[in-house]
Amino acid sequence: MIRVLLVDDEALVRTGLRMILEPVEGIDVVAEASDGSEALSAVANHRPDVVLMDVRMAGMDGLTALKELRRSVDGPKVIMLTTFDLDDYVHTALRNGASGFLLKDTSPRELAHAVRTVAEGSAMLTPKVTKRLIDAFAGLETEGAAEARRRLSVLTEREGEVVRAVARGRSNAEIGRELAMGEGTVKAHVSRALAKLGLANRVQMALLVRDAGLK
Repeated sequence: MIRVLLVDDEALVRTGLRMILEPVEGIDVVAEASDGSEALSAVANHRPDVVLMDVRMAGMDGLTALKELRRSVDGPKVIMLTTFDLDDYVHTALRNGASGFLLKDTSPRELAHAVRTVAEGSAMLTPKVTKRLIDAFAGLETEGAAEARRRLSVLTEREGEVVRAVARGRSNAEIGRELAMGEGTVKAHVSRALAKLGLANRVQMALLVRDAGLK
């Protein structure tokens, strides 16, 4: 059972999210919060697996709460929700360790799929956001390219191949077929690479590879 916390400063939005997710098999909405401060307390009290959290809220906003949550290595996965797909929000959320970024017009089926995907350890971005993110980074030599390459140099050759495949958007199963290894082995390589690089999820891994100018 995937335990979910809903965080939004609008009660109607929380109610709508609860109505969408509660009937879904395998998902349990364990608590709600109206701002980032309440979210931090709710996480401590209810230990959710996934937090669905609005970016812009009165009081502590979602990006600030996200940063606090990611200080804990065993913290929940976080999906940021917003009405606005502004680049600053997307980049900041992903850099701060969000596992997903969805617009509030996401369909109920996509929302449930996102919760399951993130709970399993993968990342989930709404297609519109994904395209803009790729467009922003593609072919761009960032100021931190040398530092990104230095960080990636700690990986073994095989780990490097897996990490680059992750950056190309491949799933574990696809990477296994591409590199002729079992899915469990791929998962182990991804976990070791995340630990070596000090990253929270596959999205951050993909951004680091793009920062380095690798494919």
